[in-house]
Order: sequence, then C-alpha cells, then structure tokens
Amino acid sequence: MPTIKDVALHAGVSRSTVSRVMNNHPYVDEEKRRAVRVAMTELGYIPNSSAQRLRGTETRTIAVLVSRIVNPFFSAIVDAMDEIAAAHSYRLILCNTRGSASQELHFLQLLRTKQVDGIILASIVNEWAIISPFTEYGPIVLCNEYPSHAEGVAIITIDQKQAMVDATTHLIEKGYKRIAYCNVHDERSQTLFDSALATDRYSGYVETMKKAELPIESSWRFIGHSVEDGKRILNEIMKCDDRPDAILTGSDEIASGLIAEAKKNNLRIPMDLAVVGFDNQPSASLLEPQLTTVHQPTLEMGKAAMLQMLADLKSDSRSNGTQLLDAPLLIRKST
Repeated sequence: MPTIKDVALHAGVSRSTVSRVMNNHPYVDEEKRRAVRVAMTELGYIPNSSAQRLRGTETRTIAVLVSRIVNPFFSAIVDAMDEIAAAHSYRLILCNTRGSASQELHFLQLLRTKQVDGIILASIVNEWAIISPFTEYGPIVLCNEYPSHAEGVAIITIDQKQAMVDATTHLIEKGYKRIAYCNVHDERSQTLFDSALATDRYSGYVETMKKAELPIESSWRFIGHSVEDGKRILNEIMKCDDRPDAILTGSDEIASGLIAEAKKNNLRIPMDLAVVGFDNQPSASLLEPQLTTVHQPTLEMGKAAMLQMLADLKSDSRSNGTQLLDAPLLIRKST
C-alpha cells in the first residue's frame, strides 16, 4: 500500500507539501499541487478518510505517551497536564508504551489519522528520524525525555547534566571518594537506555569525577529502573572486592530498593553507603533515612508542556527550542 512518503518521492516534493495538498492548504504552488494529485492517482494512494477532515476541525483530545504509568514521576506529570487541559476544555488519552518501539508508533498513528489534535511525548523509544515525520500531522511536544537531533518541536525538561554535576559534587564535598553510578535502562533488553538524557546525566558524573581526580570503576556502574533493581544492585555492591562508599541512582525507585536491601544486610545508610536519588517522588521524604535526591519539577513540567501544546494548537507555526526548568538537589539524611 503506497504511503505519503511514496507520493512525495513520485511527485518530487516534500511530505509536508503532500500533506498541505491533501488538506487543501491555500499556499501551495499550483504546479506542485498538480504533481501531487497525479502521483496520488498513478500510485493509487487513498488518503485515510479521517485524515481528510476540514482544516480547523478539532477532537479536543491530546494523547500523552509514557513508558511506565506505574512510575510516580509519570503519573504526577500527567496529572498536572490534565489539570491544564481540563481548564481549556480538552481531554487526555493516556498511552502506556511499556518501552515498546512498535507500541509507540501505534500511538503516534492517532495523530496521523486525526483521532487526536496533538501528542505529548513524556518518554521516547524510537529514534527521532522515525518520529519526526509525524509532526506533519499535528503538533508534538517533548516533555522530560529528549532525543538527539530533535528539531522543529518544543522540549520541556531540566538540565540533566548539571543536575548530575550537582549531585556528584555534593558527594565529593561530603568526603565520599568511591562513587558508583546507576543508569536507567531499557526494560526489554536490560541494556543501557540509549537517550540524550541518559548520556547527559552520565557525562555530568564522569566530568565531575575526573575534575576531582577520583576513580571511575566499571564494576561500580549499574543499570536499573525499579525498586527490585535497587535491591539487586545492593547485593551486587556487597559482592564487590572494593565496595563503593556512595551511589548516584537514576530514580528514587532504585534508591528505595537500595536502602531497603541495605537494612536487610545490616548496611548503614549513609555511614557505609551514601545514596542519592533522582525525581523527588513523595516517598523520598518518607524513607528512613530520608533520601537526598534531585528534585524534578513534575508539576511545572507537566503544566508547561500542556500550555505549550495548547499554544501550538492555536498557531499556524510550531514552536521549537528547549525550556529548562530548575532541578535543585534536596539534601537529606541518606548522604
């Protein structure tokens, strides 16, 4: 079955031009318009009927894609988005990708078929080259995660690298020298998650350690995303010949698992092992000891992403660029 990309190649125009012709956009060169229509006829391309709605017709619906709705970080962001959406008479569709590239593409089709007016990506699985063509069908806003080389879209996030620099610096200033690091990972493959976010965080750790002339041991690098992963990592640390005296984690869930398992092994936090989380989930201040963690501004992030989406829906042009929100390190008892 021919696609819009096939039509564009056959007509010698861009996919956005084909999209404008299909939607009867007034600002299209007549020669290009004829070329597109000829290509559609010759290829037998039949546009999706729902995608041919009149310009200006709205569903008043926005899809939000997350990887793990059970993660309190995502549920807090979505709740903030919903508050703003409801105030403007929009509704949300929550799409849980479970870290699946094919599932993410399935949900992105909602935009192509005009079942939603826009999509907010709070997590990313596919490469941007695969996602970017969908921006032809409506606005896409990135919230939290940001792929490399993303262009033509607005990004709402924090300075991930600086956040990890601050966390690492704090541990060094407290006198810790053998500092381990935990990356978030792809739940399916159990390998390091390939994202600009993960790369920026790790580079913040590495640069700060090198500046302080402290060792970066491969045996002190772990992967995980959940409470159970945190428990596993603590047991791996216990087996190290030269144990780290502190660890930076990718989420409060991992940190919670570490602390719980440390207690079972009679390991004292922070005397035997200092632990730093990431997100500042509600549980962080309820742990014993209370968790030192990077505060992710979930409320502000969710609201900013939804306000950006509403602005894009009202405008003929799409916003782009990155909005960085403050993410301070909250120092508590685990360090």
